[in-house]
Amino acid sequence: MPGENLTRIEAQERASLVRTHSYDVTLDLTTGPETFRSTTTVRFSAQAGASTFIDAITRTVHSVTLNGVELDPATVSDGVRIQLDGLKDENELTVDADAIYTNTGEGLHRFVDPVDGEVYLYSQFEVPDSRRMFAVFEQPDLKAEFTFTVTAPEHWAVVSNSPTPEPQDAGDGKKVWAFPATPVISSYITALVAGPYESVHSELTSRDGRTIPLGVYTRKSLAEYLDADYIFDKTREGFAFYEERFDYAYPFEKYDQLFVPEFNAGAMENAGAVTFTETYVFRSKVTDAIKERRVVTILHELAHMWFGDLVTMKWWNDLWLNESFAEYASTLATAEATEWTEAWTTFAAMEKSWAYRQDQLPSTHPIVATINDLEDVQVNFDGITYAKGASVLKQLVAWVGQDDFLAGVAQYFKKHAHGNTELKDLLVELEATSGRDLTDWSKKWLETAGVNTLRPELEVDADGTITSFAVMQSAAADYPTIRPHRLAIGLYSLQEGKLVRDQRIELDVDGERTEVTDLVGTRRPDLILINDDDLAYAKIRLDEESLKVAIEHLSDIESPLARSLVWGAVWDATRDAETGAGDYVRLVLGNIASETESTTIRTTLNQLVLAATAYVAPERQAETAQDAADALWELAKGAEAGSDAQFQFVKFFAALASTDEQLSVIAGLRDGSITLDGLTIDTDLSWELLVALVAGGAAGTAEIDAALAADNTANGGQFAAQARASIPTLEGKQAAWDSVFGSDNLPNTIVRYTGIGFQRAKDKSVLAQFVEPYFAALQGVWTSRTYKIAEYLVEGMYPAPLANEELRDATRAWLDANAEPAALRRMVVENLAGVERALAAQKRDALA
Repeated sequence: MPGENLTRIEAQERASLVRTHSYDVTLDLTTGPETFRSTTTVRFSAQAGASTFIDAITRTVHSVTLNGVELDPATVSDGVRIQLDGLKDENELTVDADAIYTNTGEGLHRFVDPVDGEVYLYSQFEVPDSRRMFAVFEQPDLKAEFTFTVTAPEHWAVVSNSPTPEPQDAGDGKKVWAFPATPVISSYITALVAGPYESVHSELTSRDGRTIPLGVYTRKSLAEYLDADYIFDKTREGFAFYEERFDYAYPFEKYDQLFVPEFNAGAMENAGAVTFTETYVFRSKVTDAIKERRVVTILHELAHMWFGDLVTMKWWNDLWLNESFAEYASTLATAEATEWTEAWTTFAAMEKSWAYRQDQLPSTHPIVATINDLEDVQVNFDGITYAKGASVLKQLVAWVGQDDFLAGVAQYFKKHAHGNTELKDLLVELEATSGRDLTDWSKKWLETAGVNTLRPELEVDADGTITSFAVMQSAAADYPTIRPHRLAIGLYSLQEGKLVRDQRIELDVDGERTEVTDLVGTRRPDLILINDDDLAYAKIRLDEESLKVAIEHLSDIESPLARSLVWGAVWDATRDAETGAGDYVRLVLGNIASETESTTIRTTLNQLVLAATAYVAPERQAETAQDAADALWELAKGAEAGSDAQFQFVKFFAALASTDEQLSVIAGLRDGSITLDGLTIDTDLSWELLVALVAGGAAGTAEIDAALAADNTANGGQFAAQARASIPTLEGKQAAWDSVFGSDNLPNTIVRYTGIGFQRAKDKSVLAQFVEPYFAALQGVWTSRTYKIAEYLVEGMYPAPLANEELRDATRAWLDANAEPAALRRMVVENLAGVERALAAQKRDALA
């Protein structure tokens, strides 16, 4: 990784010297399993006499020709950059090199399908990895046209940003695809996907009358599970919604969506050729939460075609605006244009909980982050960049009005189409359409870090009439900014066994105390909910009486969004060690059966597992986890047959099962001797049950090998890696450790799944043996692995389940001794923060 960085100063200097016009990239994908031939001709203007460099991560550079002059590759190339001196006003550079296939999900990733031995390729370039496929000025503000010519096996499909041409025969079982030039775009959204992918095709009519071809692609061995018609339906709904709301026709010629193997993220917004994780091709039953998330992801990437691809940030400090806007717009589109009408409840349960968690870490940062180099960008794909940014945009919309907000966005697209922008360019348009000055808003919300807490303060007379009411706002000591909020207050009363909202008022809250005179003189309701409808970005607390009612009648709250806000408020208080984790566990188990929203169930049960295994006082953790597992099994037996809730209760029962009796039930479910009406033990659920058995010591290598033989697929390989790493003995954990630290040949997904299994330990003390080796390995990992693999190792192999003072002290000692590199330190700081929060929660729970 060292030597591959690029600083913002370097990028600014290069942009001041160079203007790119076009790239002609010729790729030969038939040269073997390790490398491919990459020949790039770049045409660009420059300051005469200037010097700069072009990025090219290569195995071998065969030739470099600048303006007709052959340069010595050994002199000008170091395998990462190529030095260019004596530039002219107009320049032509040709670089002929061997580039390297990866198995890390960065650059041009190569995968061999274990089912049929077929080879599949896909590119993943954000942030700095187009340079792994061709020579390029790797920064978003040096846009150009890109023309790709690709030689590949004749039975392959080859897809890029431009419409796929009819290939020409090249002999020896090869064909050549000569793609037309792209519009002017940034290099990180160029794409190449190649292999014997199966595809389904359709089309739609854009608002400007053009016919837009649509394609959906997946591997041959997954094609039977591809629900292309549904994906096309959601895509059409998204197109219609965005073209109307953005007042701008889709800016590219076609729209392909490609589900690719071993993908690190959820998806990537390559212009006209979006790649998705294969997790979204459902070979087994998935929760409704995952189904809904796929729709949000489809619409998130589609939104990027305008915000990010048509108009692109100048530098990565505005990455947040790309991602936040896409996250906001996709949730809006999901709620208003699809059948997933409770998408804002999902947003509150998942995105906002992520944002609040990230914003309370020591590594939190302003939404507009300082991005000094590429490593800064990599660690900023986080809950601030995505979820907090989207939450703040939602609040901005509530403040300026949705129509004015979208009108400003539409003007922004028209003014800056195919260009690069900064935050100020968007704010100018929003100020013009809304008539509001956004300077102070931007300073307080985008340029400062931290989350505020809002709580009601009220007085009530003997008759139950409110005599005073105020919203109190506080901030963390390290981030003391008090911010303006647009929010609603909901007043709920018990009616025929249901908590129903009788009144809602909307107001601006600013300062440490905001008087709410509209409520003075009204009768105190049963429940007062600050930030009803979830307009504001802030943690909320309930007054004492409302909290009692909410806990007693949580399942009786009619509104799914209001329930989600109460769930969130109670969890925040647990995380902040204001209430005991054991109380939270009991609240969840007593109310989750009646929850209707899949993502709320999923998020809440994940929090239940964390509370039971890390936040409860150590001497009660084993008992609490066992009791929770028993309760989840009872909930599964009592749930509606075939329901999403039943499915989730079984999955989380498996996640906590540890006693002989519980493992016997797991084994019975897996072998069919125990059944639940409506529950099918399909391939993926069978693997999850096997992982539980292995982690509990009730199954081992023989069972894993047998399961893999029956499911010798990419998914099966990942589950097998997780299961092996879940073996609860020291020998099992050591084998998992050696597999990822002792070799750099494993693909990204196997490294990731090994980490998941490693952190599951029936006896947590077995992980204590890995504290010292973990810290001894960190610097070497950072220098020898790619960013994504380093991230999986630093986060996935941290022995977090220990959550004790010894781990805390060892982590602090490493941080004290290692001042650099900053991106690695940030990951370790976040690991430490999780341990410190767990210790505080344990201390509070011990008081109960």
